[in-house]
Amino acid sequence: MDGEHDQAVGAGSTILHLRCPSDVDPELYRLLLGLVADVTPVLQALPPSAAVADVSGSVQFFDHDPAGLARMIRARALALYGLQVAIGVGPNWTVAAMASREPGQDGVRAVGSSPEAVAAFLRPRPVGELDGIGRAQERTLTTYGVHTIRLLAELPEATVQRVLGGQAGRLLRERARGVDRRRVVPAELPHGADAQRRFPTDTLAPDLVRSALLSLAVELGERLRGRRQAAKAVTLTVTFADRTQLHRSRRLSGGPSAHTDDLRDAAYEMYRALGLQRARVRAVALRCEELVDAAAAFEQLSFDANREHRLRAERAVDVLNARFGSGTVGPAATYRHAG
Repeated sequence: MDGEHDQAVGAGSTILHLRCPSDVDPELYRLLLGLVADVTPVLQALPPSAAVADVSGSVQFFDHDPAGLARMIRARALALYGLQVAIGVGPNWTVAAMASREPGQDGVRAVGSSPEAVAAFLRPRPVGELDGIGRAQERTLTTYGVHTIRLLAELPEATVQRVLGGQAGRLLRERARGVDRRRVVPAELPHGADAQRRFPTDTLAPDLVRSALLSLAVELGERLRGRRQAAKAVTLTVTFADRTQLHRSRRLSGGPSAHTDDLRDAAYEMYRALGLQRARVRAVALRCEELVDAAAAFEQLSFDANREHRLRAERAVDVLNARFGSGTVGPAATYRHAG
């Protein structure tokens, strides 16, 4: 009865799990998501470099089998963006995610949907390769002699729950048996973005701190513009030599923005308002919050010619950084900070 139930769960789904290089440019990652969304609307982003999609309803429309759809997506990503993507194809999230770690020469690994094909793919593998398992859980299982996914799948459920804990044990045993109840839930990109600068030694120099804040504004602005997002608010965190922290938040007065100038000005104002004199600063962090689609953000008209020049320069810098790598071009002052 248990086996019949296992086979029934998730039947009829076809899942693609896509992996980009871990250091993928955020703009390329967002473009890949748009490309996959043209194939299926059932797409869930897994930032910063992965995604999962349900193409069950797309196979017939595109007249491709699932592996063919995966190869089509991969070929388009390579041709349009020069982006190498590894894609796993399987009947559920677990199988597809594990398959994407070991793509074939063409960058695609497809696992059949039959129980026999799933078992043949999963069971010989080390238990540490099971999707979702943590290192502590792996160590616990191997201590008990459970070295393969097959052995985990064959253990009684009560035994696994006793060893790993109730819910965690049940979930991992199900995945070892080829069952994954997760559904792909279309999700937007994160509603926040953050970055940190830690100084090699605690500093009293305000110019060094301002340089670090500028570099944070540059990094986060570029990231948001690459995602086509804008922030409504910014939070500054200052960490001191004694590891205490101060947090300050500010809404952007001109409305949602991803422009470096706006993020920088907010960061500078918050830091200035802290009134720090002789406090040794160990690190600063900036977080952009309440992110919205940049297309929906209201852009105020500016009559400041200098600002308009800076915004044009910002667009040119984005183009250069997208082509040659993030951080290739930026304000000279950002190179004063360390870390």
